[in-house]
This record gives sequence, structure tokens and C-alpha cells, in this order.
Amino acid sequence: QVQLVESGGGLVQAGGSLRLSCAASGNIFSIDRMGWYRQAPGKARELLATITSGRNPNYAASVKGRFTISRDNAENTVFLQMNSLRPEDTAVYYCNAGVASRELGIMTHRDVWGQGTLVTVSS
Repeated sequence: QVQLVESGGGLVQAGGSLRLSCAASGNIFSIDRMGWYRQAPGKARELLATITSGRNPNYAASVKGRFTISRDNAENTVFLQMNSLRPEDTAVYYCNAGVASRELGIMTHRDVWGQGTLVTVSS
């Protein structure tokens, strides 16, 4: 079993900053891509940013220049630094990871999601 646990969400005023963290634990052999998504009420889940194991980031146009994704491979943790927050950034933020595990000598690969953390940006 592999778990992702997000933290760092909360209430912030427009123009403010928050830093989200997501720690992976469990039967982990390696983690390939890690990413952050969000889902606002009544909207589809949106991909925000991804980062490879080699720490190469990619961003959605909606957050490029405001959000920064990073990771600590030793701690199996991914971060999302969010600056210049806007009311439209209000959503539940989820982390995601492609995880390889070794079970009974067999390598398995799973797409794992965290439970989400709420970010609310007031105007």
C-alpha cells in the first residue's frame, strides 16, 4: 500500500501565498512523475503542474509564473509554492504520483492520489 498525504491548505487573502506539501509513504520502490491538480466546485479536475524524478517541471498556463513545483526525492515529498493567489484559485488541491512497488518479487506500478487539501482565497 502507498499513501499520499497533503498538507498546507487553508484560508488566505488574495495576493497571498501558501505552500502545499505531499508526502508519500508505504511500499515504495521508486516514484516517477509527481503532480498537483485542483478541483473547484462544479468544475472538472485540472492539472496544474508535474515534475519528473529528475526534477524537470511543467506547468499549466493558468498557474505558470505564480506556482512552483518542487520535490525532495529522499523524502518522497512534492511541494507546490503558490504565490499571488486569486479568488479563482479556490479549490481542493490534490497530489498525484506514479509509484513503483515491489510485491512478492514482482514490480507493480500504480497511479496514487492524495485525499486533497482545501485552499480558499478571499477577495
